Amino acid sequence: MKVRLLVTGTCLKFLWLMLCIFLFSTFIAYAGTLTYLSASCLAIDPLTPTTIYAGTRSGVFKSTNAGDSWTQVRTGLADLPVACLAMDSLTSTTVYAGTQYGGVFKSTNAGDSWAQVSTEIADLSVDFLVIDPLTPTTIYAGTWSVVYKSNNGGDSWMEVGTGLTGRQVNSLAIDPLTPTTIYAGTQYGGVFKTTNGGDSWTAVNTGLTDEMSVAYLYRFLHSHHSLC
Repeated sequence: MKVRLLVTGTCLKFLWLMLCIFLFSTFIAYAGTLTYLSASCLAIDPLTPTTIYAGTRSGVFKSTNAGDSWTQVRTGLADLPVACLAMDSLTSTTVYAGTQYGGVFKSTNAGDSWAQVSTEIADLSVDFLVIDPLTPTTIYAGTWSVVYKSNNGGDSWMEVGTGLTGRQVNSLAIDPLTPTTIYAGTQYGGVFKTTNGGDSWTAVNTGLTDEMSVAYLYRFLHSHHSLC
């Protein structure tokens, strides 16, 4: 009886593991190039919506025909896992990729080539990126410990985590009308808010438990340009 129970329990664990792998590691795409890859994020060109970028564990894939076919665009990016994508709403050929343990990479030619633009955070995992819709050279990056900000299109970064330091930032959302107002969804810390472009943050958790993990935040503009 003990042997039967042990075997049954092992089988159930194996089946559960296989189900998790199937659900979370398979991207059902139109084209064969993305099938069985995990797509962690998507970004749509706001000026040419048939152009889509997909971030995967094997870099970035791009479609120019609304997903009918995909091409890997990873020159300069190699095989770094891509956790998030953000696109300049005014110059959509400029795309940013947040990577795991590789910081931020930037393409200015619609993904044809990429270059690392994050010396200060080159070894960090960047889980989320948002771009100021009025001043696209201003970018915010959410990491496992704090938020970083760039005022020059990613050339340099500074920590802007007063009141937020030590929190894993899972998601960011920027107010499209007042882009100095930003919200950060954190791991087991709920939601934090800044109204001064990241200089200081305060928790805004009325109705949320202090230990709630907030995975995604959306504002109208961000949700129309990228899904990370």
